[in-house]
Amino acid sequence: MGKLVFVGLGLWDEYDLTIRGLEEARKADKIYAEFYTSVMGGLNLKNLEELIGKKIFILSRKDIEEDPHESILLDASERNIVLLVAGDPLISTTHVDLRLRAVEKGIDTRIIHAPSILSAAPSVCGLANYKFGRSVSIPFPEDNYFPESPYLVVRKNRFRGLHTLVFLDIKADMSRYMTVNEGLEFLIHFDRKKSRPVLKDAILVGVARVGSPEPLVYAGYVEDLISFNFGPPPHILIVTGKLHFKEAEALVKLAGAPKKILER
Repeated sequence: MGKLVFVGLGLWDEYDLTIRGLEEARKADKIYAEFYTSVMGGLNLKNLEELIGKKIFILSRKDIEEDPHESILLDASERNIVLLVAGDPLISTTHVDLRLRAVEKGIDTRIIHAPSILSAAPSVCGLANYKFGRSVSIPFPEDNYFPESPYLVVRKNRFRGLHTLVFLDIKADMSRYMTVNEGLEFLIHFDRKKSRPVLKDAILVGVARVGSPEPLVYAGYVEDLISFNFGPPPHILIVTGKLHFKEAEALVKLAGAPKKILER
């Protein structure tokens, strides 16, 4: 019986791969990778293959979600297979589902963890991780359909004084990555319809290219961020709740937030 090992690649480039993950990849009979659930802005696939010493086979969304039994699970039933995943493995439900399918087929599974945006984004701007409520994802609107549910999560967290980590949609196959500005426009679309808007006085944080040598972190009000150029992807947005004075100080010193938030 074979084995399927989920190996995290971390946040930015091939050098985020842990030593344990590297050793596991070097021992594998075959290596797969997928990059449609997340994007690594500095990753060079050729360099990664040279680092590991093996060819990497790229899987599509269809290969993972619809036909894994014809590719990766078929191989893992007989051989030692590694799946390279951006960030920390199994953060995405896509990979949880794949692991469950493997278990159902009697395939042994293992996880090699790596840096995750879930902890990196709050820490890079000085926000307390335990003060975050439920995270949410904003999708690209399709056929002019704007689901209100992401906004409602942000709204509920704000009323509870909690921060919200807002994931921004990516369409890797189309090289399309939602920006902080587009994510804000999505939230504003619903907020302006409410008699009690929640974004008007909120401190927002745009974070770009976390894990790179020069990540960009910029905090302020809606009017400060809406037209700000955050540069290349990946981007992520944080809507803050009630700020502790140390969090406020961190946002001023680390993210350029207005000094008046220290008086709140």
